[in-house]
Amino acid sequence: MSHPQQPGRRRALALLGAAPLLVAGCGFKLRGARQMPFESIHLGMSPYLELTAAIRRQLRANGDTVITDKAEDAQVRLEVLADRKEKVILALNTQGKVREYQLRHRFIFRLVDVKSGQEALPNSEIFLYRDLAFDDTQLLAKEQEEILLYRDMQNDLVQQLLRRLAAAKMPAAAPKP
Repeated sequence: MSHPQQPGRRRALALLGAAPLLVAGCGFKLRGARQMPFESIHLGMSPYLELTAAIRRQLRANGDTVITDKAEDAQVRLEVLADRKEKVILALNTQGKVREYQLRHRFIFRLVDVKSGQEALPNSEIFLYRDLAFDDTQLLAKEQEEILLYRDMQNDLVQQLLRRLAAAKMPAAAPKP
């Protein structure tokens, strides 16, 4: 004897099974590793920064781009023109105490072809911000939340930076005589 819910269940399973085909048919694909338009890069920033380590990790995980210790050994050089974090007061309560902050991270950079000195990517800015509600009765929790928000902004910054590096237009090589 057939169960009355069987046809509906079969139809739902058929639709569920067809969903990946429909999504693939529209051109959707998961974001994979980004191919960089250069073979090697020198990161012109302190090797001891947490941000530098995060960029290195993502570049290594992304593909076969070599990260060099010396600028002259690289095809391109990432020049960091500004890397600033700020904490700005957004709102005060009626007693004049801070009620809300805005955490900001401004990162300005450019990408230069080492051999020609031409810009592969002109001065670019990544500006990120997060709002942080503040309560001085929960000081430790708010300090931890601030750390997490800055870490989240750093992860966003690294992803945006890699997308921009992947879109860099490498200068044409000079013709050989």
